[in-house]
Amino acid sequence: MYKNLKVYQSAMDLCVVIYELTRKLPYEERYGLVSQMRRCAVSVPSNIAEGAGRRSFREQVRFYYIARGSLAELETQLELCFRLGYICEQSMINTKQTYQLLNGLIRSTNRRTTNSE
Repeated sequence: MYKNLKVYQSAMDLCVVIYELTRKLPYEERYGLVSQMRRCAVSVPSNIAEGAGRRSFREQVRFYYIARGSLAELETQLELCFRLGYICEQSMINTKQTYQLLNGLIRSTNRRTTNSE
């Protein structure tokens, strides 16, 4: 079950942190960065869950790649927040663990895809 995956748990933890961080951003970013960052953050565990629910390994890995793309997008938005002075360097969220776990899941699923052909 996907809820037991470390990568899913890590992505959910990241969502909580992003929601907490975006509450502190300027009001004028409410419909800009805040909305976009929250959508990206939610997209990561959502696509992991959807991928895990798919029948074929090929379909699964497609959703895992989408999750990884959303994570990269979120990293970009965090960097923008830092450059705009909305967050300090200490507030920069480390997405590395989630990224590494997601890459591991992609590699593992790709191997199963190759072995099942």
